[in-house]
Amino acid sequence: MNRDAIETRIFGVLRWVVLAALALMTLFPFYYMVLLSIRPIEDLLRDPGALWVSVADWTTATYEEVLVSQESGGQGMLALLVNSALVSVGTVLLTLAVSIPGAYAVTRLRFTGHRQVHFLFLAVYLFPAILLAVPLFVLFTKLGLRDSLIGLTIVYIAQTIPVSIYMLRNYLSTIPESVEEAAAIDGCSRGQVLWRVTVPLAAPAIMANALYVFMIAWNEFLFALLFLVADRSKWTVSLGLAQLSGGIEVPKTVLMAGSVLLTVPIVLLFYAAQRMLTEGLTSGADKG
Repeated sequence: MNRDAIETRIFGVLRWVVLAALALMTLFPFYYMVLLSIRPIEDLLRDPGALWVSVADWTTATYEEVLVSQESGGQGMLALLVNSALVSVGTVLLTLAVSIPGAYAVTRLRFTGHRQVHFLFLAVYLFPAILLAVPLFVLFTKLGLRDSLIGLTIVYIAQTIPVSIYMLRNYLSTIPESVEEAAAIDGCSRGQVLWRVTVPLAAPAIMANALYVFMIAWNEFLFALLFLVADRSKWTVSLGLAQLSGGIEVPKTVLMAGSVLLTVPIVLLFYAAQRMLTEGLTSGADKG
């Protein structure tokens, strides 16, 4: 065997070892969380370190309790999941509606300072969120948007648009301009080029950006607590989970069930969008 063959075999084995280690570190915490959520509290207290439970000992009572529990914001977790879904989906749609044409303008249009302007969008992240909390609280109180899911969505949009434009701009700059020029020669207007050519080619970046924005809105806690604390019927799932974790009489198995309900939608979204995230849609687009 020559040196190349030996190195190929060694790195081939090391690759699977590294992948297995990363998979174990990633999946084991989630597995243990699910395991705790389906174990009866008596069984957990008797053997907290068990890593396997027989099917006969599984229970769904924890999920039934957390979905209808009055501890999670004064209502069941199911209602909180609906509130979070409304806010998150609304944030994603409105953010993309603004950031896609904004990123295209920064990337393709020529104007004074177009190379630097996208960095200005990130200036909002120079300030900690807590510094913006009090001014926003006063402003939204005067506008009547406090204790409202619409007001919370507006706050999230203001947070996510700058980074969304920055991320999309970096991807759009990799799309060959000749593709858009060819569409323009065929008679497409600037808007038609954007929606018929650029957006389909940028689908992986748009999907990744949408998932990132969704995660921000789904998991955010500070502004949700600030704007919705007075109206528990509008609470999001992060607030309900915090209420569960602070409850003295709430079993940890119920808390784990709530954590699973908070995590599963993100996991399902990533699984559903996996193909679009990994496809190279621009390959072969600029031939000849």
